[in-house]
Amino acid sequence: MIGRLSGTLLERDFSSCLLDVNGVGYEVAIPLSTFDKLPLENREITLYIHTQVREDAITLFGFATLEERKLFRKLIDVSGVGGKLALNVLSSMPVANFCAAVSAGDVKALSRISGVGKRTAERLVVELKGRLEGADPAAAAPVGNSAAADACAALEQLGFKRDAVNKVVNALLGELTDEEKTTENLLRKAIGRLNSGK
Repeated sequence: MIGRLSGTLLERDFSSCLLDVNGVGYEVAIPLSTFDKLPLENREITLYIHTQVREDAITLFGFATLEERKLFRKLIDVSGVGGKLALNVLSSMPVANFCAAVSAGDVKALSRISGVGKRTAERLVVELKGRLEGADPAAAAPVGNSAAADACAALEQLGFKRDAVNKVVNALLGELTDEEKTTENLLRKAIGRLNSGK
């Protein structure tokens, strides 16, 4: 089984890339999260690979990080989830956000992923809850709250680090009432906490 490929990037698009490894061209299916990290053509790259062997085809799935490949492998272990749908999941939200949504049982957020209906979202929660490691749900970007997203963006522009921003804003979302969750209020309270180091 191929587990990693290092070579020259010949072609790329949003869903696949062609990698030249010692004169052999490997076509690799990738998620958008990996596409975003690809260099320009004719540059050297390394991708972590999952090899899927079927009677009619051998498919290579490539990932920029081991974290992405690990989640992909857990996703395809879920009944009814194939490689294409697993790539959709990775293309739709960062690994930490997906893990946080599963941990919180947020079926609504998971259902927004292309190809994932309510039933599949519920299955993902049931089969993956407690099995996802390495992600800090508190550090995931807030899901489905535009005021929180605006506040996070503003705080990052002010120079605060993303993980710290997301932790503080997520904590505030759990403490404040719906009426208090305005961008201005979140910003003011988050800046106070970030500056105090709490």
